[in-house]
Amino acid sequence: MHFFEEKRREVMSHIEKFMLDKMSEYLKPVDSIWQPADFLPDSSKESFYADIKEMQESARGLSYDLIAVLIGDTITEEALPTYESWLTMVEGVSKDEEGGWMKWTRQWTAEENRHGDLLNKYLYLSGRVNMRMMEVSTQYLIADGFDIGTGHDPYRNFIYTSFQELATNISHRRVASQAKKDGDTLLSKMCGVIASDEMRHAKAYKYFIEKVFEVDPNEAMLAFEDMMRKKIVMPAHFLREVGLKIGQTFGHFTDAAQRLGIYTAVDYVDILKELITDWQIETVDNLNDSGEKARDYLLALPNRLLKVADRMKNPMLDYKFSWIYG
Repeated sequence: MHFFEEKRREVMSHIEKFMLDKMSEYLKPVDSIWQPADFLPDSSKESFYADIKEMQESARGLSYDLIAVLIGDTITEEALPTYESWLTMVEGVSKDEEGGWMKWTRQWTAEENRHGDLLNKYLYLSGRVNMRMMEVSTQYLIADGFDIGTGHDPYRNFIYTSFQELATNISHRRVASQAKKDGDTLLSKMCGVIASDEMRHAKAYKYFIEKVFEVDPNEAMLAFEDMMRKKIVMPAHFLREVGLKIGQTFGHFTDAAQRLGIYTAVDYVDILKELITDWQIETVDNLNDSGEKARDYLLALPNRLLKVADRMKNPMLDYKFSWIYG
């Protein structure tokens, strides 16, 4: 175990310099990046109340399922304290409070923090959401934490974040598209800029794993296989509402996303295929027998998952969320 951890720390130290060189590409300057206030009504202007009324008129056109997905996405973003504390416990990240990996973690967190801030304020002003019920779910999600099967291993953690950032990009991008169809152009713009952030972050974590494959290919392959065998769970998989047990609301949230085509079982497979291509899994060298078996499993997995996805049906709307009025 000690050798395992020491090797991980060595690899993290090795790729740290590559991360620092690319950091300005994957994270934007604080002074120039968008902020929530850029999209929300300005309370100092005389038009403030009229602007809110216009927002609420547009929000009335959003479907029940879309509001449910948007709230679930917002709660997921609001649980940022869990994700930051989780990243600081990864091997090789917290070895130096002023080191490059902690610098990355803090600045990544700072960018992500804007997402929940913006969506929360939109939902509050929309007039369609029982904010107290939503806030209870948010507090539950942070208090309950999550178990994503990565432990403190940086390989598994960065494979997870590569996958998850791509998934959140898809979700926010599809919500943006649906909101535009429903006539809410402001929400569409909000989700569009959030999706853009998520794609930059996905590229960063994919790049980190790309560098890991260069120096420790066999262990990287085994970590990738292990994460896919366990299945990538969403950060909000413990989502619940008042009076419900841990995770009971998550299935209803994903049902709504599946019905709308916001995030589906096929999207899960497409992300896997993208990672297999980007990390050039078919041509990775210097694998031992276990690494080769892991590669074979990964290459066969998309077709297996597609057969399962084809059998999945969109469930009927039979659940009322405590978060939504009406």
